[in-house]
Amino acid sequence: MLKSVKTKFGEYIIYFTLYSVLGWIYEVVLETFIYGWGFSNRGVLFGPYCPIYGVGALLFLFTVDPLIRGKEIYKRLKYIPVVFILCMVIATVVELAGSYILEFFTGGWPWQTYENYAVNFQGRIALSTSIRFGIGGVIVLYIFQPVLEKIVGRMKKSAVNITAYVLLFIFAADIIFTIFIRK
Repeated sequence: MLKSVKTKFGEYIIYFTLYSVLGWIYEVVLETFIYGWGFSNRGVLFGPYCPIYGVGALLFLFTVDPLIRGKEIYKRLKYIPVVFILCMVIATVVELAGSYILEFFTGGWPWQTYENYAVNFQGRIALSTSIRFGIGGVIVLYIFQPVLEKIVGRMKKSAVNITAYVLLFIFAADIIFTIFIRK
């Protein structure tokens, strides 16, 4: 039986939020422990999430996941190089677009340190990060998403919808707080 549009939308809100939080954790761990730069909120909003990771993950789900969904495991594994390249390209385009959008609204973007990377474009995108995002896309589609779908699939429709509304409210409140109060 087809899921209602409302419930499917709710699931995507949950996925968006979880991947945004995972992206924030990834950024903080990378900056704090790998690079040793110390802790800072790596998001552009107040909360512990980087929405650009949520956007990228949803684009992976909408565009790349259909290539491997429903296939037997050995056939899915054959697609890893294609999935890697597609995710790398999608994430790079999202990051480039995100840098322009953030620069327009805030005057800068959080990853301006890319200008220090050997291969970069205007400090907005860099080859090494694009490769990491390609690897991340493979991990998302082959490991995280199947697990998340099982967890969210076990939730009642009403729980999915309520969770999605609460997450949307928190996210909207954070945007308002960031724009009008935090500056």
